[in-house]
Amino acid sequence: MKLLDIVPVTAQGLISEDMERYINKYLSADTVMDITQITKGTPSIESEFDEAMCAPDIIDHCIRAEKEGYEGVFINCFGDPGVRAARERVDIPVFGGFEPVMHLALGTADQIGIVTVLPNVLPMIRGEIAKARLEGRVACVRSVGIPVLDLSDHDKLCGALLDESIKAIKEDGAQTIVLGCTAMVDVAETVEAGLHEAGYEIPVLEAARSAVMLLELNVKMGLKQSRITYMPVPEK
Repeated sequence: MKLLDIVPVTAQGLISEDMERYINKYLSADTVMDITQITKGTPSIESEFDEAMCAPDIIDHCIRAEKEGYEGVFINCFGDPGVRAARERVDIPVFGGFEPVMHLALGTADQIGIVTVLPNVLPMIRGEIAKARLEGRVACVRSVGIPVLDLSDHDKLCGALLDESIKAIKEDGAQTIVLGCTAMVDVAETVEAGLHEAGYEIPVLEAARSAVMLLELNVKMGLKQSRITYMPVPEK
């Protein structure tokens, strides 16, 4: 199986061997996931403006991926930038970071707490929740106040995620924690262990891991987007 991971921002240095290892370790041995990056847009997506600026090149990369024989595409961002538009234009499965992890979280608890990067993205995530009609299942959306491009400080990130996760549980009634940024990688186990030590035996789900595994499953099952929901784009 041949899949493509699209990094939907222009910041340099995001594609690394560590990132490739992280993504591929959750896939089957016979699945290959290549990584590419857009060249037109913004360095990170932390606002509706950023998403709008990056979306055209994201969609172009999805169209190119299908032509090059890729069987599925992961748009590597929790905000699902360009996902719905790309699904209208290609006949292969397309996932961002939001939908897959939320589907998995729904099977673990009644109330989900999302912890993301900055306050700027809270309205965007709430919009995704509304579109998915998940309002009754999401207890809260919180932020750690760390920009996407500063998430590489593992200890700082894990500490902030743990603090906000505990608040989500105690103050908002969250019963499962979703990490609301696909750049929050290799931290779920640390945060989950911290919650267990604090007396909260609940799951912590990473978005990128969930997305690539669900994408692979959809390809294996021969699933793709409905042409009633995602109608073909009219010729103009």
